[in-house]
This record gives sequence, structure tokens and C-alpha cells, in this order.
Amino acid sequence: MDYSEVQNIAKQTMNDIKQIIKPEMNLMDIRQKCEEKMIELGATSFWYWDIGAFCFSGDETAISVSGKKYQTSNKIIQDNDIITIDLSPQNNNIWGDFARTIIIENGQVINDIEAISNVEWKHGLQMQENLHLEMKQFVTPDTTFEELYFYINDFIVQNGYVNLDFLGNLGHSIVKDKADRIYIEKGNYAKLSDVKLFTFEPHIGIENSVFGYKKEDIYYFKEENLIEL
Repeated sequence: MDYSEVQNIAKQTMNDIKQIIKPEMNLMDIRQKCEEKMIELGATSFWYWDIGAFCFSGDETAISVSGKKYQTSNKIIQDNDIITIDLSPQNNNIWGDFARTIIIENGQVINDIEAISNVEWKHGLQMQENLHLEMKQFVTPDTTFEELYFYINDFIVQNGYVNLDFLGNLGHSIVKDKADRIYIEKGNYAKLSDVKLFTFEPHIGIENSVFGYKKEDIYYFKEENLIEL
């Protein structure tokens, strides 16, 4: 498998889980179903601490935690709920990395951001769309990881949000060994085009809110053009 095929495992799994998520489901069941689906689609393992699906709901969506410490909560999905799922499939050391925040209202997954009734949730997902768009417009092959870090964090603050990531970074390179990753962080002077692929995954929320929002995709440069995997 190549990188696009493994990333498609994550994308297909996310699409499939959206079809079956409903109130009264347990968050641990959602994680299990995600991991089973990724294996069914061709993943052979999970690269991030052997956890295929990091799942948070409700007042845990603003929590940022290392995979070393993560435990899936025994929470029940509500009629009106917010769920973040972060998927990490792997096949022969080829990674996928894909996250989305999912909104449930009146027992149904709301796929159209504009149709979300909860104003805070709606604005949070709209902000995620804006962050990815802003990143695409800002970066060039010569942009450094640090330059992107400062630019996006300023944009987050200017729009009334905070960066919730426990390390403060916004993404990382895609490599063979997780210990070799470099990050979108202060002090990283490498160019984005120096790596084969990188993630962009801001985890944001409104200050003092219990809700957080995450959207993660993998990107790479083909000559001068930034492309989503």
C-alpha cells in the first residue's frame, strides 16, 4: 500500500462510522468499531501507541493528552453531542492520520456545518475550515514549520480561540517511526517541503469552554503546489 491508500482507510472508516453513530452508543464501542473497520480495510496495525482510534465526546473534546496516557472513557453518546475521532491506521510502516469532530443533534449526525443548530459547535467547525484554508493560502515550499506555527497560532487568537494541544503544536511530519517526527512548533526551522508529508491538525476551542474541535489532514508539496493526500 502507498500513503494515499492507507489514508483512504482512515477516510472510509470515518465515513462509515458516521453512518452508525447514534445516541446510547458507548464511546468504547465506537473506538472498537473504528479499529475493526480499519483492519477490515487493510490496516495491519496502528502506529500511534497501538491505538487506532482516539475518541472523545462532550466535555472531553477539549482534552489533549498523549497516547501514552490515553484511555477511552466509558461514556454514552447523547441525543445532542459532540465527538472527536482521530484515526491512526498503518500498513507496513505506511501511516494514515485523519481526524474529524462530529456533531449529533436530535439523534442524527449533522454533516452540513451550516445546518448545525448549536452556535458554539457550528462556529468551532467553521473555524476549523477557515484554519485549513488559511494554511493553504499562507504556505509555500519555503515556509518553515516555525513560520506556520506562529502564523496559525496568531490567526487562532485573533479569531477568539485557543490552541488546546498539550504541546502547543499544530501537526507533524509523517515518518516511519513516531520518534522521528518533527512538529509544527517554535524552533523548528526545517521547511515544510523538506519532509515527504506532514499533518495539519489544529485542536482548538473557546477559552474556558469544555468543547474542542479538531480537523486533521495530510498534505504534501508537488513542485510548488500544496496537495491534500
